[in-house]
Order: sequence, then structure tokens, then C-alpha cells
Amino acid sequence: MKRFLTSLTDGRGFDIGLVALPLGFLFVMSGLPLIYNVLMSFQEVDMFSLGTFIRPFVGFKNYIALFSQPETWPILRNTAVFVVASIAGQFLIGFGLALFFWNDFPGSSWLRGLFLVSWVMPGLVVGAIWNWLLSGDFGVLNYFLRELGVISSNIFWRSDPHYSLWAVILANIWLGTSFNMILLSVGLSGIPKDLYEAAELDGAGVFQRFFTITLPMMRSTIGAIISLGLIFTLQQFDLFAGITSGGPNNSSNVAQYWAWDLSFKQYDFARGATVSVIMIVFVMIAAVIYVRSTRQEVRG
Repeated sequence: MKRFLTSLTDGRGFDIGLVALPLGFLFVMSGLPLIYNVLMSFQEVDMFSLGTFIRPFVGFKNYIALFSQPETWPILRNTAVFVVASIAGQFLIGFGLALFFWNDFPGSSWLRGLFLVSWVMPGLVVGAIWNWLLSGDFGVLNYFLRELGVISSNIFWRSDPHYSLWAVILANIWLGTSFNMILLSVGLSGIPKDLYEAAELDGAGVFQRFFTITLPMMRSTIGAIISLGLIFTLQQFDLFAGITSGGPNNSSNVAQYWAWDLSFKQYDFARGATVSVIMIVFVMIAAVIYVRSTRQEVRG
């Protein structure tokens, strides 16, 4: 220990300290709660035993009980629909905007910055905005849909079980589209324009250039963006708390909101921890895919 402290004072071990301090912070703030949560999913935990470490070990009983509940599979289905629809919507609209802003025009920088407003806003604020937009009686969305002749009567987006999940999906797409646009714009800027000029001289059309140049050159970037989108979408909680609260009748409930509801509203901490562990597994898989995608991008 004395030798280590001496190395710090003379500068030889300063780099070790720079790495050790943030790693220690991450372990205390993230590692220990993660380990605690995983252990709790294998124990019988209630309000009285939560503050103690004297709890019966039940093995996989919590997992078996969780998947035996009738609401589990509809909630997991909602989670899958929410993730797939959100990522697809954010990516496709973001890609379209990135292509639109690829060619400079007067005011393009200002407009591009304006699209970032949604990304920097807190989720609860976005939820409050979309509460107003999706209001069944006075909502702006219903007004425009009526004016366009798409609907003849108001849709109660937040309280109708057929639309409640899609209400949150719309808000989440709006929230994450600008993030996709910026990352895709960076990827597009790295493609040499000489390739497009050569392909155009060879008679390649717009769609041919897109599928033979743009998509192959951005493959690793697209993989990284989709992986990040999966991570962020699986962690999305604020929009559900601000718009539907998982209702009505779990029609818009998803795993991440259900874990909070089980733990802090129903005080079933063991089941809440079990749902969280399942979510952590999917997030870790997405993180591995993201790391692999970024490595391929660096090598390319």
C-alpha cells in the first residue's frame, strides 16, 4: 500500500488512480444495486424484510410464479410491440430527415437544431405535452384528423384500450426521432460523395445508389443506432407515467413500468426485481450488439 501511494505522488501510478476512481464509483452506484436486485429476485421479499438481509431463498420460484400470471404475457407482448414500433418509427423518420438535411439549403442548420428540442426535453414534460395533444375532447391530433376526414368522431387515445399503447408509441417516436436523425446524419457525412457521382455517371438511379452505396456504407452505423434505440426504449418509463400509467386494464402496460408498479405500488418487491432482471438481460444483449457494431465501424 505504501509503495502504491508513493507511486501516486511521483506520477507513476496516477493513471491507475484515474481509472480506479471512476470504476469504484460505477461499482458502488450501479454494480451493487444490480447485484442486490438480482439476489432479491431469488428471495422472498416483503415490506417487513426489505430492510434486512434475512430472507428465505426460493430459487426460481419468483420466475415461475411470474410467468404463471395471466397478465405477464400480454404485458410482454405490449413491450415487444412498443419496442419494435418505436424503433422502426424513430429510425425510418430519422433516416428520412437525415437524407433531407444531407444537402445544405438556406436555414437547414436552424431547422436541424429545432428538431433536437424534443430530445433534450425531460420525458415527463414530453408526456405532459402529449397528454394535451392526445386529449379525447380537445386534443390537437383529433382536430387535425377530423379536418383531414380520417375520423368522424373523437378518439380517446389515453383511455381506449385499443389506442392507449399507440398513444405512448407516438410520443416515444417523436421523442427519439431527432436522436436518430443526428446519428444518421453523421454516418451519411462519412460517405464520400465521389461514389455517388461515379454511380450517377454509370446510370444508377436514386434508389440504386441508396441500396448499393448508402445502406452498405452505413451498415455498422445502423446497427449501433438500432442497438442504442433498443436500450433507450427498454428503459422508457416517464412517458407511461405521464400519459397512461399503464392503463386502462394493462392495455398500455410494459415490463419496465410493470416492474415499478409491482415494487412501489403493490409492494411486491420480489416480483418487481424479477421483472427488472429479465429487462436487464435484454438491455445487456442490446449493449453487446452496440459494442460489436461500434467496433466494426472503427475497423471500417
